[in-house]
Amino acid sequence: MQTYAEIGDDDIEAIRAFNRFYTNRIGVLARAYLDTPYTLTEARVIYELAACGSTSASRLTEELSLDPAYLSRMLKSFSSAGLVETTRDPADGRGRLLELTLRGRAVATELAQRSRCSISALVEALPEERQRELTNAMGTIRNLLSENADTPPPIVLRPHRAGDMGAVVAMQARGYTEAYGWNEEYEALAAEISAAFLRNFDPAWERCWIAERAGQMVGSIFLVKGPDGVAKLRLLYVDAAARGSGLGTRLVEECIAFARECGYRRIELWTNDILVAARRIYVAAGFKLEKEDRHHSFGKDLVGQTWALDLTPQAS
Repeated sequence: MQTYAEIGDDDIEAIRAFNRFYTNRIGVLARAYLDTPYTLTEARVIYELAACGSTSASRLTEELSLDPAYLSRMLKSFSSAGLVETTRDPADGRGRLLELTLRGRAVATELAQRSRCSISALVEALPEERQRELTNAMGTIRNLLSENADTPPPIVLRPHRAGDMGAVVAMQARGYTEAYGWNEEYEALAAEISAAFLRNFDPAWERCWIAERAGQMVGSIFLVKGPDGVAKLRLLYVDAAARGSGLGTRLVEECIAFARECGYRRIELWTNDILVAARRIYVAAGFKLEKEDRHHSFGKDLVGQTWALDLTPQAS
């Protein structure tokens, strides 16, 4: 049975302070929500009706945790204003379903537009990177407080963008130092590879995949153009927080699929024999070991390996 530490008074006060700041910042405490005749709760009910198409009063009560009598008064007001109408529930002859009228849908559209404009005005002064930090932080809060908080959010793959290369180098340098005791030589090598990728990037033939979970980088891989129709697989890495999820295999498969699409005849990579998990992924993907050499790098005596995957169609 999982146990949890009791939250401290300082943490409670920090959360309360954030709630006061945020509710005041987005203006939800005002009687006229978004400069409309509706309160925040009324606007939320209109949103739910617009999203559902049709629903019952009991479901609204349950979904929004509203007092039934309060909701009943609200719906009567909406009906008098021509925003809501009731229809017979085809699944239950005695039941009634609620729907927005044409006027009600127009109000829902206006509320949605005002909400988007309000959010845009709130964050538009922030640089793009800070906007991403904000939405990622909100995603973290939502995931931690959701009912399925014990289920990790999905890992998504995306192309690289400004600032990613520094994060890739830092993540890998820390990871290999902690796991294998490698020194700063590896960090320098990763920085050189990523800098060369940016300097010579050819989007028709090359790609970087960044893996993220809840906005946090948890892995990466590069495919770069080599000579004579050969692609180079570089800097495969999966953070400890994402190991066991199949991410490494997924990243390698993305590389192979892209290389085939580009028309490369072969993919090559260089690794070291102590990276056992990575080698298993390469073997499973069909790579063959072509060469080994002993070397002293990153402050350690290592055995380097060159692996290759033939992409040319095999004669039947």
